[in-house]
Amino acid sequence: MNGQQAYLEQLGQAAKTSGFALANLGIKAKNQLLAAIATELDADRSTILAANCRDVTAAQKAGLNDAMIDRLQLDDARLSAIIADIDNVIALADPVGEEFDNRLLDNGIRLSRRRVPLGVIGVIYEARPNVTVEIAVLALKTGNAVILRGGKETRESNVALAAAIRRALDKEGLPADCVQLIDNPDRALVNGLLKLDKYVDMIVPRGGQGLQRLCAEQATIPVILGGIGICHLYLDKDADTSRAADVIINAKVQRPTVCNALDTLLIHQDKLDWLPKVAEALKEKGVRLVACEQSRQRLLNAGIAADMATEESFATEWLSLTLGIQVVRDIDAAIAHIRTYSSGHSEAILTDNLTAATYFMNEVNSAAVYVNASTRFTDGGQFGLGAEVAVSTQKLHARGPMGLEALTTYKWLAIGDYSCR
Repeated sequence: MNGQQAYLEQLGQAAKTSGFALANLGIKAKNQLLAAIATELDADRSTILAANCRDVTAAQKAGLNDAMIDRLQLDDARLSAIIADIDNVIALADPVGEEFDNRLLDNGIRLSRRRVPLGVIGVIYEARPNVTVEIAVLALKTGNAVILRGGKETRESNVALAAAIRRALDKEGLPADCVQLIDNPDRALVNGLLKLDKYVDMIVPRGGQGLQRLCAEQATIPVILGGIGICHLYLDKDADTSRAADVIINAKVQRPTVCNALDTLLIHQDKLDWLPKVAEALKEKGVRLVACEQSRQRLLNAGIAADMATEESFATEWLSLTLGIQVVRDIDAAIAHIRTYSSGHSEAILTDNLTAATYFMNEVNSAAVYVNASTRFTDGGQFGLGAEVAVSTQKLHARGPMGLEALTTYKWLAIGDYSCR
């Protein structure tokens, strides 16, 4: 066994052993632990922000794009929001221990299912230091140990955040190794973590297409795929255009670097003459437009610049102030476009036609489907789940924003009377 394998084995063993201390922790003790984490993070605010400043400076020197820098950056307000989210999780009901599907079988066995922690969760993520806190808090609330592996661009931030969390665990009399951070940037450790099935029960990758594919192809552990959002909004012929622009602008502009931001506006051909109005408003917000031939010509006629869209552009998650535009002949063409290019994250329709709304909800099979609302709501906090682990775009175990329940499994409990089959 080489040094890296030995290191990962040690991490796995420590996580599994530490997890046993969490499995039967009561809700009062769990919430007290989360409150202690919030206190430690607040007390360590200057250290955390200084560490993040070093990460941002290094990322700028390395030439990371603006979207990555935005994801990486912490300031006082963002750190305060991260700490405040811990209170949201404290307020949530603990799913662990819940019993459901109680029934008495014909054979005399009384059967039920009880929610229990998954055990050890491995999370691999890129330029988002807030994930370090979100994952740790959700894992601990559900009695799970966690092994975190952030990107090299967030190393300093993650080390500072993890240190505060581990200090809180220690002060509450719990093993600090319930939360462990792999701070070595060597990519070989990622491959090793993906094969640590002796100890790790689930892998959650939070990052781009390359990371998702790597985990899907290399892991010997169940992987929750998601986080890539090629999101669409369809402006139906029966949409109220006096109210539609605000939703489109919000979906694109409110935070363009995240996975639930709008990537493509699909517009019914009957609404094409309205397009310059919303395009003008988007341009004022700094949005670059990438339009199909028909919509581009209409924009050019109105004196609004737009680049030509391609197959590749419609298959792009922009993560920036760029918006694709495609004119469609009807709702079926809009749905066909979504089925071709969507990553299965979030789609929306704007319409005052109940039949069209119902049809869209039935035919579009993404993790979140909206009627007359921005795609920006696909978020654990917005859905009332507290901080989220990830947004799953797959269909097994968990889908959409993953909150507390997604970090549990269940066991069957069978009570007999010295019963024999």
